[in-house]
This record gives sequence, structure tokens and C-alpha cells, in this order.
Amino acid sequence: MHAEPRPLLRMRGHRILARWLLGAEWRSHRGRAMVAIVTIALGVALGYAVQLINSAAFNEFSAAARSLSGQADLQVRGARPGFDESVYPGLSNEPGVALASPILALDVSVPNQNSPLPVLGIDIFKASHIAPDLIGVPSPDHPYDTLAADTVFLSSAAQQWLKVKIGDDVLLRNGTEIVRLRVAGGLLRTRPGQRLAVMDIATAQWKFSSVGKLSRIDLQLERGVDRERFKRNLQTRLGSQWVIAETRDTESRTDRLSRAYRINMNVLALVALFTGAFLVFSTQALGVVRRRAQFAMLRVLGLTRGQLLRQILLEGALLGLLGSLLGLALGYVMASIALRFFGSDLGGGYFPGVQPQVGFEPLASVLFLTLGIAVSVLGSLAPALEAARARPATALKAGAEEGALARLATPWPALACLFVAAVLTQLPPWFDAPIGGYLAVALLLVGGIALMPRVTASIFGAASRAFAARQRAGAVGTLALARLANAPGHASIAMGGVLSSFALIVAMAIMVASFRVSVEDWLSHLLSADLYVRVAPNSDTGGLRPDEQTLLASVPGIKTAAFARISHLTLDPARPDLAVLAREIDAADPGANLQMTGAVLPPSALHDGEIPVWVSEAMIDLYGYRLGQRVQLPLGERGHVFVVAGVWRDYVRQTGAIQIRLADYRRLTADNRATDVAVTVQAGTSVERVIAGLRALPFGESMDLSLPDEIRTRTLVIFDRSFAVTYLLEAVAIVIGLFGVAATFSAQTLARAREFGMLRHVGVARTQILAILALEGGMLTACGIAMGFVLGFAISLILVFVVNPQSFHWSMSLHIPWPVLGTVALVMLVSSCSTAVIAGRGAVSVDAVRAVKEDW
Repeated sequence: MHAEPRPLLRMRGHRILARWLLGAEWRSHRGRAMVAIVTIALGVALGYAVQLINSAAFNEFSAAARSLSGQADLQVRGARPGFDESVYPGLSNEPGVALASPILALDVSVPNQNSPLPVLGIDIFKASHIAPDLIGVPSPDHPYDTLAADTVFLSSAAQQWLKVKIGDDVLLRNGTEIVRLRVAGGLLRTRPGQRLAVMDIATAQWKFSSVGKLSRIDLQLERGVDRERFKRNLQTRLGSQWVIAETRDTESRTDRLSRAYRINMNVLALVALFTGAFLVFSTQALGVVRRRAQFAMLRVLGLTRGQLLRQILLEGALLGLLGSLLGLALGYVMASIALRFFGSDLGGGYFPGVQPQVGFEPLASVLFLTLGIAVSVLGSLAPALEAARARPATALKAGAEEGALARLATPWPALACLFVAAVLTQLPPWFDAPIGGYLAVALLLVGGIALMPRVTASIFGAASRAFAARQRAGAVGTLALARLANAPGHASIAMGGVLSSFALIVAMAIMVASFRVSVEDWLSHLLSADLYVRVAPNSDTGGLRPDEQTLLASVPGIKTAAFARISHLTLDPARPDLAVLAREIDAADPGANLQMTGAVLPPSALHDGEIPVWVSEAMIDLYGYRLGQRVQLPLGERGHVFVVAGVWRDYVRQTGAIQIRLADYRRLTADNRATDVAVTVQAGTSVERVIAGLRALPFGESMDLSLPDEIRTRTLVIFDRSFAVTYLLEAVAIVIGLFGVAATFSAQTLARAREFGMLRHVGVARTQILAILALEGGMLTACGIAMGFVLGFAISLILVFVVNPQSFHWSMSLHIPWPVLGTVALVMLVSSCSTAVIAGRGAVSVDAVRAVKEDW
């Protein structure tokens, strides 16, 4: 029988010791371990759920968009919606083109529905080669329904949405008219949840007043043709009035449209994970301080620094592993429930008409698993390094616990974090995302929390000296202040939990409140009329003809009717379309209609023949427009040069919008229809009477009439739905903060059993000790709330003035929701005092003699 090598025996012994230490610690303090695990799990679950939902919705929406392009190599479309079909024969005969398929794509309004129905008019003989999935499937008895003049083919999702079946009639709107079509069948293949209607292109042109018009031409190139070169040459020949796109451009448009929202949701979800990391830090730091003498004895018995360091990091990693695994499972369940019951857009509205299914994503799972473990290990790193560096002889002495936290009081790393954060706020966005702003928020949090030991020592030291000099503090107050002033390490850890959670709550609450108040002010400025009329909202076929506009303006009781036309332009095929709003604007005073953000170019600054336009803030960031700049836009037959006369605030379209005078728009485009009307009622006439007069018009039922208050209420409901996830994250941050307060005060109180035993020996009553604990908890929490507000306010400035403008391309004013913040602060203050007293009951119940005997 051979003896095992001595290094192997030592290795086995170290593993047994590690398991024994870990098991003993978790058995003794199950509550704190569970709180840390649950906190990590919540952070991972929220981030993972948001990622799964966004990923599933984005992938499904992109797949649905690709299915509309089929196997086309290129798409030729006009910069403005709709172009003359006379260009089609030339493109069909273009050298290198194997097949050209004309498409008329319209978003058509549906009676009694808030969303439009996408309608495709196709040439079935051409489309069958490029996009065969879009071909309608007629019944065997009517094989020629695909070419009939009164039929339409609906996807399964569209049939369910419209509550019709094959053979039924469906009603659609063309401006103020009703179009009745027969559902002749379904489509060969569409994505789940994809609402789509397909009909013969000639029928679509006729029924929807688009005779001679096309939306795009799909091109399939011959084999061997260099697509990029063909695209460049064709773009050069056609000019800026045309846009030549690829399938990947469609995906890029979808990505750019929702990227900022997706990134912001993911970053906000990681807020809980960051708070969990700090809770792991406080749990590990207090655990290391409490076991300082045990670790010193193990070092005396032969445990090396490296082994001790690995032991403590292993404890943190296991907390992170268990929390991450629980979080992944919880996040998957949350994502499944959200997709089933609340839709895929998380309130953002970026992915309409899709029905994604959540699926397991290996890369995202590994990423969030790694994040959960990493933040736990990082939270354990500082306590582990301190325990490994401590000298055994010093650590074995009583009263050395505060010395273990002395390194935390070093201010230079914290100041460096704050300096770098200030620099990062000045950086431009990277990849259309405020990466610098997010990093600045993270560094500001880390730097602010790291400064707490120094701030705590200064505040409570000054308070202790002031009360001692005036002799106003009684025995309880004197002992409480002395403890906080002379043990700033312990105090800063307890305060740090309050600080981090309250700072994040303050930052998010101020950001959301600032945005909401800014939107309310914007609506008040924008909604200056008495009544608003919209025809076929969200539709490409809507609009009042000139004769209908005349009838509307002549309704008794109407003082003025300001007509407007909303259209779209494509300047970059890889970016979403920008909106063109033609309305009656006074060039000398555009602020009467628009909320301007700066100086305005007066009419006297324009040269003869120059046309002014007013651009939204997004146009500055996305396209580089500046006040006074001359820009060419594809409006009119050959485009025209316009002058940027001002910048206005737009909270509806983050992709960019341009305002132009209605007369200029009509003169350039010959488009005399109107989609919106702002009605001012004559003095002494009720709005209800005017509404009745509008309803009595021949086309009255096709108009959507809204009062300003109704629009305001509806807009704010949409706003609150869009920020529902943010409200949820604020609630989670509050819960995690309360967990942190409870765990930290409980750990510190139990670790001070010897101190309480000594106080009992010198005559301090049990009720006085509980009063000391309550007072310490109240003062620490109040200080943490105050510092948390300062830190949260600084973070909110970054969110309001850096992150939001770089993400969504709009600015806002600052607003602080004092009632909400005051309520949360009061709850945290009462909670911390109660927790300290409850935990203190267990500590003071320990026999005083036995507690003091533990002091070596």
C-alpha cells in the first residue's frame, strides 16, 4: 500500500476546509446569503427578460420585413411615397436586370381600428418568381380571383384581427370613401402575427386612387452582375429623387428605429444587477470583518494568502452562480408571460404586427450568467484582498475590525472615477448610442459610493464634536455619534446600500418626471386649437380633397380651419423615413405653432425664391442640419434647395421631421389633400355644435374628431405605457434597497454582540442599546438619503441632458418629483430604524458574560 503524495493530501485538505468554511458560513447566516442570491437573481432576470423579449421581437419583425422583399437583390423606390409607373419599363429592360416586379405598398386605414392594414398590390406573374410567399391562395372554384377587381387575400393574422373569413367582405378606407373587397383566400406563407393584405396591383391602384403610381420596384439581377457596382451606377443615373435599397437596408432601418429603446431598456434592467453587486460587497465585507479572527487563526495554522483570497472569492462566485441560474430561469418565465399577455414592444410600439415566441438564446444566457458571477466576484474582491493582506497577529486582536475597512477611506480612486465620468459626459454618441453617458453614470455611482467612508467620517465626526461641545446629546446620542464617527468603515457600508438604491431611484424618477412634464408642456403649446380633425389616421390613403376642405371650413360655428398634410421622405435607405409636415406657419413667428429650441431665421435673411423649413432636433443629430444651412430635399419634380430657418422640439418622431409651409408644399408637389385640420370655434359657439356639424357632412363618419384634452390624456397614457418597464425597475430598486438595508443592519448588529455585552457590563440598559441602534440607523439612513439625492441628481443630469438627447434626439427641461422622492425616503428611513431595532433584539439577548468572553 502506497502513501499518497503530500501535495495531493494538502490539496484535498484545502478543498475539505473550503467546503467546511463555506457550509458553516451559509448555515449560520442563511438569510443574508439568500438576500444576496435573490438580489443577483432579480438583476439577471430583468436584464435577461428584456433581452429575450427585444431579441425575439426584433428578429421576428426583421424576418417579416424580409419576407416582403422575397429574393429581390435591389429595391428601387422614390424618395417620396409613390412615383410614376412610367419608370418601370426602363428598369425592366435595364442591362443586368433579370426580372423587375412592380409593387404598390400602402398602409390602409380600417374602420373602427386604431392601426392600419398593410396592403400590397403585386403583379402575380412577376412576384411569383421574386416573392412567392406573397401569392394569394384562391379557392379551387375561383382560380382567377388573384386577378379579380374586387378581391383581396389576407394573412391568417389579418383575418383574425379583422374578424373575417374567406368569402366575407372587408371594409377599408380610401380617404373619406369606403372600399368594399371580398376575402378570396389566404396567403401562401406569412410570419406568425403578421397582418398583411395582398391584391392585384391594378385593382389596388384603382381602388385606392393611385392609378399610374408605384411604391417600389423589386429587381432580380442576372447571374454574374456586380450588385454594388450596378447599384452605384443606377443611383448615379436616377439621381437623388430615387432611393435604391437592399434587403439589409430594411434590417438596418428596423435596427436604427428601435436600437435606442432596446439599449436603454437593457441598461435600466442592469441597474438592479449593479445594486445586487453592491449588496454582495456589503455582505462579504461584513462577513470578512466578522470572521477576521477566524481567518487569522487559519493563517497561523498554515493557510496561505492565496488560498484565503480564493476562498472568499469562491464564496462570492457561488452567490453569483446561484443567483444567476435562478435569474435565468425567472427571466425566461417573465419573458414568456410578457410576450403572451402584454405584447412584444414593452410599451415602445416599435414592433407592431408580429407575434414572436421566446426562445432559448445560448449567447445571451452565457452573457448574463457571466455578468451575474462577475459582479458577485467584483463585490467580493475588496474584502478578499483586505483579508489576505491582514497580518494574523493584528487580526487576532479585538477591535481590529475597523482597521480592516481603513483602505476604503482612500479618496483618490473615487475622485478619479468622478473625473473620468465628467470627461465621458462630453463625448459624442458611439454607434448611435450614448455609450459615454452610460459609462459616466456607472463611474459616478462607483465614485460616489467609494467616497462614502471619507464623507461619513467627516459628517459624523463634526456632529460628534459639535454635540460634545454644546453638551446637548444625552448618553444615547453621545454613544451613537461616537460609534458612527469612530467607525466610518462600518457606517459607510451600511449607508452605501441606502445610497446606491436611493441614488438610482432619484435619477430614474427625475428623468421620467422631466420627460413627462416636458411632454405636457409641449402638448399645451401644440394643442392651441379647440378641435382637431384627422382623416384616416396612420394611413397612406387618407386625405380630404379640396372640395371636401371647402365644405369642412364652411361648417357653421367654425372660425378658422388650419389644414395640414403629413407625408414622408427617404433620405437614407438605411435609416427610417422622416416625416414632412406641411401646415400653415407664419415665417416671422414660427413659435406660435411650434416649440422652438433656439434662434429663428427671420424672413429678411432669406434670398429671393428661397423656401424656409423648420427641422426637428433629430435632424441635427442624424443629418447634421444647422440653422441657416441650405439643404436639398427631394420635393418637387427635381428637388429643391431649402433653408433651415429654425429647430423645433418633437416628442413623436425620433427619426426626424421637417415642417414646411402648406402653400410651398402644395406648389412643389401638386398634392392638395389634407390629412389633419386644427379647428378654431367662433366665440359663443359650443364645440359640441361644431362636432355635430362635422358629423353631418357627407364624409363625416370617416373623420376622427378629438378635443385637446382627449389628445393630451391619450398621449400621456401612451407615455406611461412606454415607461412601464422603467416604473417596474424603480419598484425593484426600492425593494432591493430595502433588502440591502435589512441585511446590512442585521449583519452589523449581530457582529457587535461583544460591544453590546460590554455596554451591558458597564450598566447600559437593554432599551438604551436598542435606542442607540435605532438612532444610528436613522442617522445613517438620513445621511445616505441626503448623499443619495445629491448623487442621484447628478446622474439625472446625465440622463436628461446627455443620454436622452443622444438616444432619442430630443431635449427636455428638468423637473424633480418631490412628493414621490419624499415618500420613498420616508419608507426607507422607517424601514432602516425598524430593521436595526429588530436585529438588535437578537444581539442584546445574548448573555453579556458570554459575549465579552469572545473578546480575546
